[in-house]
Amino acid sequence: MTMRKQLLSPLVPFLIFFLCISTTVAQTPSPAPSGPANITAVLEKAGQFATFIRLMKSTQEANQINTQLNNSNQGLTVFAPTDNAFTNLKAGTLNSLSDQQKVQLVQFHILPNFLSMSSFQTVSNPLRTQAGNSAAGEFPLNVTTSGNQVNISTGVDTATVANTIFTNGQLVVYQVDQVLLPLDLFGTAAAPAPAPSKPDKDVPAKAPAGSKEDASVDTSGATIAAVSVSAVLIAAISLKL
Repeated sequence: MTMRKQLLSPLVPFLIFFLCISTTVAQTPSPAPSGPANITAVLEKAGQFATFIRLMKSTQEANQINTQLNNSNQGLTVFAPTDNAFTNLKAGTLNSLSDQQKVQLVQFHILPNFLSMSSFQTVSNPLRTQAGNSAAGEFPLNVTTSGNQVNISTGVDTATVANTIFTNGQLVVYQVDQVLLPLDLFGTAAAPAPAPSKPDKDVPAKAPAGSKEDASVDTSGATIAAVSVSAVLIAAISLKL
């Protein structure tokens, strides 16, 4: 027994050290996968973007963004409305849109280039979105800044950039407090129909051709002609006499 204790004594520190190393290695998390960011994963990690995620998935725009990030060096800027922003919309707003209009709505929240927060200070309006070419008047965004605050105007509503959710030099995702409603989709519906004009009762309408007024004029002319003929006949009779 004494011999066995003597043999085990030098091994005890080694065994303790080995167990500690094994435990440490088991608790170390695996490294994050390299490569471009996944827009859905970014929004899911940030939280409070469930509605925007569903809209991006249903329109296939999430896959489109991820494909673009994986296959090109072109940067993207995404304005992500919170769930509260969608709640503030008029009831039935999203359901009233066609599938194509839903695609355009999502694309309206995406810029085809990378814009850092400082870039908004010098950017030229209007900004081009993925939904259309602003040079042709399609789906433009206008940015105004006041100090560090950035506001985005659509022509229908104005949103404020709350904070930066994610940025890696290729993709930047900003949280906005309003859903960006494009004028092309919501401008006409938002404008009230003009009220029909009422005729002015004080101004009499012009009499149409062949009316009584014209008839009275014609009658007076005929009367004058009849009087003239009568005078000629009377003069002729007087000369004979």
